[in-house]
Amino acid sequence: MRKIGLIGGMSWESTAIYYRLINEEVRRRVGGLHSAKLLLWSFDFAEIAERQHADDWAGATDMMVEAARTLEQAGAEALVICTNTMHRMADDIQARVSVPLIHIADATAEAMKASGVSRPLLLATRFTMEQDFYRDRLADGHGIVATVPDEAGREIVHRIIYEELVRGVVKPESKAAYLQEVERLRSAPEGRDVDGLIMGCTEITMLIGRDDFDIPVFDTTAIHATAAVDFALA
Repeated sequence: MRKIGLIGGMSWESTAIYYRLINEEVRRRVGGLHSAKLLLWSFDFAEIAERQHADDWAGATDMMVEAARTLEQAGAEALVICTNTMHRMADDIQARVSVPLIHIADATAEAMKASGVSRPLLLATRFTMEQDFYRDRLADGHGIVATVPDEAGREIVHRIIYEELVRGVVKPESKAAYLQEVERLRSAPEGRDVDGLIMGCTEITMLIGRDDFDIPVFDTTAIHATAAVDFALA
């Protein structure tokens, strides 16, 4: 079994889900008392969030590269960034380490292609929805064209993530707001060809899931965790 280095703490709420899912999947596949060989770097998320909202992506990249190199030096044989948003600097990290980085968008795209989905709705942080790094990776690398909510919708989705989910707060009224936003977008002309939903923030799995929709739903946290186990046990 190969060692996986987790770059987590962004937030720790979803990193805890990664830890559980990876170990559960190893136990399911291998059995007995087996669990995953994991190394974890866990950030103080306040320091990361401050740089995100200050548009200091260079500073955030330096922090992420330091974490990645430390995990590699500690013996990690692959890296997993336990958040969608911080894949913004995935290429910079990969260029500074010699072990592979298991990219969350690639793993999610493979799951969508296997399900025949090509025009999903992307719910995520404002950074992931508005910047090009994630949607371009899906489009250029996999032929998947993601749709995002309008300005008002992006604000609702982002606010609930940062004011509630990353703090471990799950409110039924926030779930209702997400469901309403998805329904509203799918009823608009630009959303009528949407054929799937990407839960493109690792905390969103705390709020909504497959049972809430009549289209395929892609839980990036679970998909990414499974991809990590695939590598570990290959």
